[in-house]
Amino acid sequence: YIRAVRHTLSSTPLQILFYLNRWYFSAFILAEILMFIYKLLILPYPTDNAVLDLVLLFFFLCLEILRLFYGQKGNLCERPLYSGLSLFVLLPCSALAVYYLLLQTFVLRLELVLNAVLLCFYVLQFLLGLLSLSSFSRSDSDRNRPLRTFRRIHTHTVFFF
Repeated sequence: YIRAVRHTLSSTPLQILFYLNRWYFSAFILAEILMFIYKLLILPYPTDNAVLDLVLLFFFLCLEILRLFYGQKGNLCERPLYSGLSLFVLLPCSALAVYYLLLQTFVLRLELVLNAVLLCFYVLQFLLGLLSLSSFSRSDSDRNRPLRTFRRIHTHTVFFF
């Protein structure tokens, strides 16, 4: 019989990072909302800046959901387009993380730690995403060629006495 050989190219470490990042970002958003409420109640937060920070937080949430969806789909389905979209959306997500790390009106120490950990996730996902994207793209050009086939040959051993 004939068996087609195809190697799995999806990255398990990248998939684990996507899974962990989904849980971490959920906790991150919850903590950011609670810290935002704390800052509104305790600190003299200008209204315009509060609206800007809240809108950017919602935009950050939407972008991160989109990025994680395309990243997981691209990795599991081995599609370079989805993986590339995930890496492209990683850029504004990183910019928003840097904004919440350094540029918002009031930055709490907890926000420094949470955003630094998030940026570490992003760096690891960027590096592993580039490796996966290159392997998907390389194999995508190989998909146009026919698959290698191996034919199993049954041999019979005959003993003469």
